[in-house]
Amino acid sequence: MNSVTLIGTLTKDPEIRNGNGDAKVCSMRLAESNGRKGSALFINVSAFGRQAETCGKYLSKGRQVAVSGQLRFREWEPDGGGKRSEHTIAADRVDFLPGAKRGNGGDGGNGGGERAGGEAEGGGGEGY
Repeated sequence: MNSVTLIGTLTKDPEIRNGNGDAKVCSMRLAESNGRKGSALFINVSAFGRQAETCGKYLSKGRQVAVSGQLRFREWEPDGGGKRSEHTIAADRVDFLPGAKRGNGGDGGNGGGERAGGEAEGGGGEGY
């Protein structure tokens, strides 16, 4: 079973784009501090469909979230040569957590501890 759950802070505002067909994809970058000062894990997260739209609408840099999903690995060769690789999470669930920075003192219209809209709705046909 390929399943991972991380709690962390968004390092930048989420970005929404169109995926396959009309499906929306939300890209986020999560920092997970693992309890050690000066040591953090940074990982890219993608949410899909209605959940992507909700994340893009209500989340922003500095917001704390819990993300559950499947761990993915990809490799590529940039134009300059060499090899690059990264681990990402294809989110099945994104929970908005209370107590984190929320810009302008508000809660982004979504109170603490709430879940981003609905289950994952596809993911580019990768069997979510």
